[in-house]
Amino acid sequence: MIEEVKKFMKMESASGVLLMAAAVLAMIFANTPLHIYYDALIDVPVEVRVGALEIDKPLLLWINDGLMAVFFFLIGLELKRELIEGELSNPSAIALPAIGAVGGMAAPALIYVFFNQHDPVAINGWAIPAATDIAFSLGILALLGTRVPVALKVFLVSLAIFDDVGAIVIIAMFYTDDLSTTALMIGLVCTVFLFFLNRAHVTNITPYLFVGVVMWIAVLKSGVHATLAGVVMALFIPIKPKPGESYSPLKELEHDLHSAVAFGILPIFAFANAGVHVLGMGMENILHSAPVGIALGLFLGKPIGIFGLCWLSTKIGLVKMPEGLNYKALFGVSLLCGVGFTMSLFIGSLAFDSSRVFDERLGILVGSAVSGLVGYLVLFMILPKKDSAESQASQ
Repeated sequence: MIEEVKKFMKMESASGVLLMAAAVLAMIFANTPLHIYYDALIDVPVEVRVGALEIDKPLLLWINDGLMAVFFFLIGLELKRELIEGELSNPSAIALPAIGAVGGMAAPALIYVFFNQHDPVAINGWAIPAATDIAFSLGILALLGTRVPVALKVFLVSLAIFDDVGAIVIIAMFYTDDLSTTALMIGLVCTVFLFFLNRAHVTNITPYLFVGVVMWIAVLKSGVHATLAGVVMALFIPIKPKPGESYSPLKELEHDLHSAVAFGILPIFAFANAGVHVLGMGMENILHSAPVGIALGLFLGKPIGIFGLCWLSTKIGLVKMPEGLNYKALFGVSLLCGVGFTMSLFIGSLAFDSSRVFDERLGILVGSAVSGLVGYLVLFMILPKKDSAESQASQ
């Protein structure tokens, strides 16, 4: 049994499968008599007090503000590594996915705005369909095994990283509360400390974590979303070892956190946020412009924006199609990018409060599910069989 669990965790699609299971479990809890326990669990108050400092939030917000800060910290680590020595270190290799990411964020947002431009509450969710869930999309792609060309995986990973950067910028700029100057100044001082730790070539992780926790609390109290502290902290973690050593703090942290995030934090987040009470909904709720705009933004906006802008850029000679990648595969993977799940749910939690008359999560779940299914079927039909994989030619 233990060996089977280990084999499952090594699968590329494992984290996506676990995310899906957590979301389904949340839906079951939310739409059965168990909803009493589900609601009580995510609403249970959790308080931490040290002298005059107090953090008092329901469990749901501890998950969204606290555990997700670790997720964003991991994103920051991966981003820094990719920029320094990974796929993003080669400008010519990242041009096409960077362009695709821009289209993949703009088109879904425009579709959402088209449906919700006259609703002053719903319009706040314009960024929800702009996000891509890397765990789900890569997990679905992994189901196709060796039929998937390396160039297609590289394109998807690179695009998802740019997508995450875009989401981080959007959260920082548009989803903040009233700002506290004092808390922001404390966060800035923490950033300066992290800078000096990095410049002093300190490779012991403990000082970074201590300053990072203080910065997280300061950002939490500042009005800027606390998860952004994780990204900032990650950018100061050293990637290069000291002379004569082989230990890379960044790579070690990334390795240690990956399983905890993929098999712990993200499923917990999915379970806490995907519990949509569908049974009590009327048609006016289901067909509300917000969930409809999200679903169409993910399913239609993502492929229109990604494939459309990439196709145009290659046709006018702005960028070149990577070797091993063709337009059919590009269209298929652009459909997969409509799986917004984790990041879309997260942005939705920032965009709306409990007073809304609709549930944006319904649009996220429907749009992501349809995008994932159709994307998989398209790729299943167009990718060459294993025995003819070598014969694939770029178009």
